[in-house]
Amino acid sequence: MTDKYLARVAGKTKRQSAIATSAGVTDAGRIAALNSEGKLDVTLLPSGIGANVFTATAKEALSAGAFVNLFADAGVFSARLADNTNGRSADGFVSAATPSGNAATIYPLGEVNANLSGLAVGNEYWLGITGGVIATPLDEDDDGNDGYISQHLGKAKSATELVTVRDDPVIL
Repeated sequence: MTDKYLARVAGKTKRQSAIATSAGVTDAGRIAALNSEGKLDVTLLPSGIGANVFTATAKEALSAGAFVNLFADAGVFSARLADNTNGRSADGFVSAATPSGNAATIYPLGEVNANLSGLAVGNEYWLGITGGVIATPLDEDDDGNDGYISQHLGKAKSATELVTVRDDPVIL
């Protein structure tokens, strides 16, 4: 629910709603409201200020918190689930579920992924399968892991937050 305010429009008092997102210049002069997270939406901030994010076309359904691999699909900048078993290293993560074919908002590694569960505070995590994480790195001496990716993703800040790091993946 957005708070309302009173404004003079064409000489009359009218109740209006504050905006939680901006469509750009057409919203100039409007009063801003906090979004459902209690924060200003990035569309309300000046260019260059806000979350360190970019978009890519989701080539499969992405769940909130999933780590993604970025690639070009017929010249289109795209995202798919990162996976240590199939050569798809993690380039970032999504904070919101995104259906296949839609624009996904990607957070690069080095940011906090706050959409995970079951993490142990202080423990380190590595890339798992289908965009997930594992608590134990792959065994480099196990021939069964040949061709898999070993990629350190970061350290748990809480049961749901992983402070990610930019770490180069190693192909075993």
